[in-house]
Amino acid sequence: MRVRASLLAGICASAIAFPAFAQETEDDQPRLGGNVIIVTAQRQNQSLQEVPIAVSAFDAEALEAQQIENASDLQLTLPNVSFTKSNFTGSSFTIRGIGDLCVGTSCDAATGIHTNGSPLFGTRLFETEYFDLERVEVLRGPQGTLFGRNATSGVVNVVTHKPELGIFGASGEFEYGNFNSIKAKGMINVPIGDTLALRAAGFYLNRDGYTTNIYDGNDLDDRDMYAIRGSLRWEPTANTTLDIMGYYFREDDKRMRIQKQQCQRDPTGVLGCLNNRRDFDNTNTNSTFTGTLGSVEFLTTQLGAALGNSFGLNSLYGPDLYSTFDEPDDVRTVGTSFTPEYFADELQVQAHLDQRFGNMNLSLTGMYQETSVDSRQDYNLGIPGRNSVQFQTALNSLAFFAANGVPTGLPAPFPAFVPGSSAYFSPVYNALTPNGPNGTLCTSDTLLSNQGAFEGQSICSDLPGAFDRSRSNGKSWSGEAILSSDFDGPFNFLIGGIYAEAEAFNTDYYVNAFAIDYITGILGSFTSFGSTVDADPTNDLPPSYLATSFYRNNTDYFKLKSYGLFGEVYFDVSDRLKLTAGIRYNNDKKALTARTTLANFLNPYSNNGDPFDSPFVGSFDADPGTAGNQLFQARQVGFDKITGRVVLDFELSPDNLLYASYSRGYKSGGINPPLSPVFSVSESFGPEALNAFEIGSKNTFFNGGLQVNLTGFYYDYSSLQLSRIIARTSVNDTIDAKIWGLELESIMRPSDNWLINMNLSYLNAKVAGDQFFSNPRDPGGGDPTAVIIKDITNGALCAVTGGNANGYVAQVNNLINAGLVPGLQPGANLQAPAPFPSDGGIASNGAFSICGALDALTAAPAAPGVTLGQAFGGIQVLSPGVEVNLKGNKLPQAPEFKASIGVQYTAEFGNGMSLVPRFDLAFTGEQYGNVFNGRVNRVAPFVQANASIQLNGTDDRWFVRGFVQNIFDSDSVTGLYVTDASSGLFTNIFTLDPRRYGIAVGAKF
Repeated sequence: MRVRASLLAGICASAIAFPAFAQETEDDQPRLGGNVIIVTAQRQNQSLQEVPIAVSAFDAEALEAQQIENASDLQLTLPNVSFTKSNFTGSSFTIRGIGDLCVGTSCDAATGIHTNGSPLFGTRLFETEYFDLERVEVLRGPQGTLFGRNATSGVVNVVTHKPELGIFGASGEFEYGNFNSIKAKGMINVPIGDTLALRAAGFYLNRDGYTTNIYDGNDLDDRDMYAIRGSLRWEPTANTTLDIMGYYFREDDKRMRIQKQQCQRDPTGVLGCLNNRRDFDNTNTNSTFTGTLGSVEFLTTQLGAALGNSFGLNSLYGPDLYSTFDEPDDVRTVGTSFTPEYFADELQVQAHLDQRFGNMNLSLTGMYQETSVDSRQDYNLGIPGRNSVQFQTALNSLAFFAANGVPTGLPAPFPAFVPGSSAYFSPVYNALTPNGPNGTLCTSDTLLSNQGAFEGQSICSDLPGAFDRSRSNGKSWSGEAILSSDFDGPFNFLIGGIYAEAEAFNTDYYVNAFAIDYITGILGSFTSFGSTVDADPTNDLPPSYLATSFYRNNTDYFKLKSYGLFGEVYFDVSDRLKLTAGIRYNNDKKALTARTTLANFLNPYSNNGDPFDSPFVGSFDADPGTAGNQLFQARQVGFDKITGRVVLDFELSPDNLLYASYSRGYKSGGINPPLSPVFSVSESFGPEALNAFEIGSKNTFFNGGLQVNLTGFYYDYSSLQLSRIIARTSVNDTIDAKIWGLELESIMRPSDNWLINMNLSYLNAKVAGDQFFSNPRDPGGGDPTAVIIKDITNGALCAVTGGNANGYVAQVNNLINAGLVPGLQPGANLQAPAPFPSDGGIASNGAFSICGALDALTAAPAAPGVTLGQAFGGIQVLSPGVEVNLKGNKLPQAPEFKASIGVQYTAEFGNGMSLVPRFDLAFTGEQYGNVFNGRVNRVAPFVQANASIQLNGTDDRWFVRGFVQNIFDSDSVTGLYVTDASSGLFTNIFTLDPRRYGIAVGAKF
């Protein structure tokens, strides 16, 4: 009986494709599984069921039938695979608990992403949609001896459709769905003589946004994107094939890089968000570095009580910017006065030559790639207030001082001010409140020139603005050569080498806010922090005193040079037993030039020089011979490693295969960025190493009616790279882990018309051994005697422990309030430690203070021979906090259980038409957003369901399909990102798409 190849072929991951017609076996019995998916998992064409590797594959028809349109959909049916977008325009494709947990320009991907076997760098492939593909292969486990650059978790290889010789063909598809979604796909294949063919394909997608903005009623998170691909194939002889491919992708829309923010709001403001759960609420912005530096309390320590009370935007013990905002209890509803912006594009050019010489084949591949991405979005995703008494007092004070000048009788350190002059505040007033204190408020724009509000480059609104910008540009090229044999005897081999270079430049992250501009303006006017800047802002200042009024982390340039040499031998020990042994040498060199600046407080009035040329900048060491020119030496690191694998596979029968393997995985280390203000972090982080053991069985039963593949694995992981945020910058640490799991993949064919696929997986991925780190959400480490300190000078956290920590903090705050700490003015009125809410998950007390003063005063004399720290029982000040043991914690993005099932039926009609309904259900179990686990970091299990029904015309020349995705409209969270202490510890969440439905029509010729 005839079945539909275009829907049944390769319908399930890790499964044979089902045939266009039932195939006859030698005994003339119909075999349901005659056609097989051919994959290149071992760099040669092999049947999927014959490869002794845990590999899953989807051909073009399977992708369409299961509604797998992108990488986010791909995760739903694959065992022990998860995917999430991440904070800085990136993403993490996690296989068996190993994902892209390292965040930074110098980080390697744990999962290698390839196009036609070539590695990609910083690809935007996870923004685009799949179109005109031969298949997508997902290899689980280290693949260093075969693919790319030794990715530790596995490889995703996207194989594009090649031109077909001697065949003219074309196809087109149009889809319309809810959210006014319009999608079009097309392909044309043109033969040119007998040896040459061209193929062109593309897609276009435009839809309205998934998210409602209550601020103006508009929709956000829309899509407007397209991609085109052109391919050429030339076969001048039977032994020579040349493929050339060019691809371009572009997106320009209002995509939301950050879907939603959640926070258990901390009423004390010390932490910003508490540690017990994630609510639909905003952080308490008194905890942020703008909240602390703009506060009455901090400005009092710098300017004195009179000016501090006049210019403070807020009190640390009063309402914050979001105290009156009610965050919508819906992941698809936000409030923002800043419309997000998103642009991305990618260019790929690839050439591949296969040349056969008798029993040998030489494969040469080259890839050139360019990528860019640029995204801006509301940093806090909320609607701030501006009507508090303190905020309005500050704006009125700014207007008064701009009009009337600086009062007389100011205390030191302001002897240079000219009494009565208004020059100091007019630039600030004119830039930030051009229409008066009750008019619009202006925030610096994120221009690459670093010019902002004080140069007239600003974004103005009725509300205090706060937004960030994440952008990156890169280019890369790689070349690979592989020589393989195809001898008739028991011995064969494969040897190869790859060289790759990748560059990233102008990789920046900005945080812009009205409060930053305001603070830099005020403190710059008063030449704060002991600066020796000329008090007359009309004077020309030397370049070393120019500043930017907003935060910027900048990677000027990153360079990677990598090469690998690899080889494998294949030896048939007997007709049934085969040995595979591979070895690889990898060498990676990296160089990074980077700088970062917190808002600078020196001279904010002009920014015509290098904004990083300032004492308040963290950077790599300057070249001693270029002082004043601000040229920086790049940090450089190098890594090399020998890895390999050994596999034994035994053929029980032509339909049953057993295998066991050991492989050594490796991923190079990298360079941590500079921090501002400078914190103690390692300049670099080391490489990952992985010992992976795997056993598997691939089986076909009942004459092709049942396929069952089983896999078990154990990983011994050293130096797994994990990222954390310090001073608004991602830095990376390493931990050890033990991982083991089981995977079941199956296909059932009760008859030619029925298809049932089912996958199950279990994963146990935990931190191994004693690993001590400070939890950013709880710097007190659960110690009820500790005091968590919010540092009012920079928004960071520290913890005071030992003896009577509460009494010590209260005493030091009293000294600060009294002006008895050198360099600080009296009158700050900092309060004694107080408890957090009982349901906040924090055992320690909290307080606002100054970590540096707390640390320094532990050595101050309290009595003859007794320091102040000793007097209170042996005080310690720990930054960023008390370390806790992570042993036994689960790795992030590693769901313990996953399951999926798909059911499809083909109803055939006498006129040659067919009707094919299909239903897919996928369950993803509990996981955690970061390695500290706990309820607040828990990602709840979720269920996704899809359905479709397709009517196919005679000979499959046309179709009409109705579909629905995410039938239950689940708000499925795939990942979390916790910001740092100076941002308020809120959590950004990333979700799958809401319910989508529509209709599609297509035809082919």
